[in-house]
Amino acid sequence: MKDWFAHLWQMVSDASAWLWHFLGDACTRDGFAHRVLGLPELASANGKAVDNLMVYVHWLMLALFVGWVIYFGYVLFRFNAARNLKASYVGSKSKLPSYVELAIVAIEAVLLLGIAVPLWAKNVNQFPRPEDATVIQIVAQQFAWNARYPGPDGKFGRQDMKLVAENNVFGIDPTDPAGKDDVQVFNEIHVPVNKPVLIYLSSKDVIHSLKLVAMRLTQDAIPGLRIPCTFTPTKIGRYQIECAQLCGNGHAAMAGGFVVVQSPADYAAWLAGKSGSAAPQSFE
Repeated sequence: MKDWFAHLWQMVSDASAWLWHFLGDACTRDGFAHRVLGLPELASANGKAVDNLMVYVHWLMLALFVGWVIYFGYVLFRFNAARNLKASYVGSKSKLPSYVELAIVAIEAVLLLGIAVPLWAKNVNQFPRPEDATVIQIVAQQFAWNARYPGPDGKFGRQDMKLVAENNVFGIDPTDPAGKDDVQVFNEIHVPVNKPVLIYLSSKDVIHSLKLVAMRLTQDAIPGLRIPCTFTPTKIGRYQIECAQLCGNGHAAMAGGFVVVQSPADYAAWLAGKSGSAAPQSFE
């Protein structure tokens, strides 16, 4: 009996220690984001602000939920039939609800105007200089991702929309010598770690949407437009690309793309090995 009680006490002690550790970690911003909200792995510098905004919003929702539950319990107790034999046509005259509502509106305004809008403005207006970034052209198609890099000369070859075809999704001019060393890849995009990536995104056919969950990046790819977007990878690894727009019967196949984050040396070796392979080719 004593051994059974000791074993039970040890289990309770271990469970309590785990619970305190979990709650202590969950109360931190990162702990709440990943342990409570279950946010996916973060692998970019720019994604931290996105995660922080989600944490702040959920803390507000949690506070509102707990507050309304407490208020509901108070109302049930304060105004139950046993305590109020005669109906009151005046009701509560307290101004506290008005103050609480104003406080909630103020907090939401801070989240929207102080965090969300500046974050959006930065993402759509502030891009790294091309000379300081890894510049990639990406063209989405049903149902894959095409990517193009400048070669060792750092210059893209000339493009012409009139040259776009099934076997030339970028419209590369084969007569331009600057494009001879450019690199084209299919469904696997390589980038160096800790260096900004500047993407010029477009689509060959319908509207797609480039979604890099680990980088906290989502941007529509629209035919006829070249839309810039950026992220800075911070972790070496292989991360899935998804399409956030229903683009056809094979939409699920868009998840076959990957972003491979490498060390600068490994990326340079990969790019050198691919250089000169930019002759127009078919990916159908």
